[in-house]
Amino acid sequence: MPAEWARHEATWLTYPKNPDSWPGKIETIYPSYHLFVKTLAEGERVHINVDDEAMLKHVKAELEKIDCNMQNISLHIIPSNDAWCRDHGPAFLLNHNDSKSRAIVNWNHNAWGGKYSYELDTEVPVHIHNLMPDLPLFSPGIVMEGGSIDVNGCGDLLTTTSCLLNPNRNPHLNQDQIEGYLRDYYGVENIIWLGEGIVGDDTDGHVDDLTRFVSPDTILTVVEEDTWDENYEPLQKNLRMLKRCRLANGKQPTIVEMPMPDVVFYDNQRLPASYANFYIANDKVIFPTYRCLADNEAAYILEACFPDREIIGIDSTDIIWGLGSFHCLSQQMPAIIK
Repeated sequence: MPAEWARHEATWLTYPKNPDSWPGKIETIYPSYHLFVKTLAEGERVHINVDDEAMLKHVKAELEKIDCNMQNISLHIIPSNDAWCRDHGPAFLLNHNDSKSRAIVNWNHNAWGGKYSYELDTEVPVHIHNLMPDLPLFSPGIVMEGGSIDVNGCGDLLTTTSCLLNPNRNPHLNQDQIEGYLRDYYGVENIIWLGEGIVGDDTDGHVDDLTRFVSPDTILTVVEEDTWDENYEPLQKNLRMLKRCRLANGKQPTIVEMPMPDVVFYDNQRLPASYANFYIANDKVIFPTYRCLADNEAAYILEACFPDREIIGIDSTDIIWGLGSFHCLSQQMPAIIK
């Protein structure tokens, strides 16, 4: 699996429509979501899954209203339960021995341990494969979510014990067996395990809210500066783990620390707001903002990590009520290497 900064042929999305994911305010998310689509379509093709013909017409009209580059947008009737394409969409691989071929990994999806309905979501990779039948399809037969891992394309993978070793995922597998699947189906050698996720995260600790590769040998991780905050100690523990880890090449990675945003509450619930949930597009890095001063610091840090890309912040204060942001909503499809 190539790193996210490798050239994309496209980004896959699933259009948000489930009011239970944004109780009482789903309509408020669409300005930011549509801006996300528009920004992506400036630099790459965007595939969007919709439930039916009526939704297809509606989405097309909404995107045309804001002058999206519709030549770069394809809408597909692929029904789903929810919008989190990072987790229910396929993982795309490139063949090391034949740079002109790709494959799809069809992991099982159980809505983060059976928390929500998922009977449509778990079929999404097969539907996408039907659109590209020439791509080999691998079905490992175990639960795995895209947001639970991050790779640098050089043999290293980041994940958390709180998610991948949670008994609500694959209770029949131990850590060594999970590592075997990660190596076999993501093409990695070295697995870096972190601990717990952030408060409010219903995924049991997805790494894409915590810690991300930003280059083959550089890892960005969020830290909480308020020692009284619930996130302080778990994030410090993850930082200590990262400082002790080694990459597949034997080297110690460079660690970049990213602040957490101000706490975001809605309806008396603390939400998993994090700047780590950014998406690396072909010529941009799109990151969530939360209407606080730390937004600016996050932008400066990302500019230093990605000097060759434009850094674009999009307000995620309403989107995060769904307990995810732009990385959770998207899945990259790597380009064939010419």
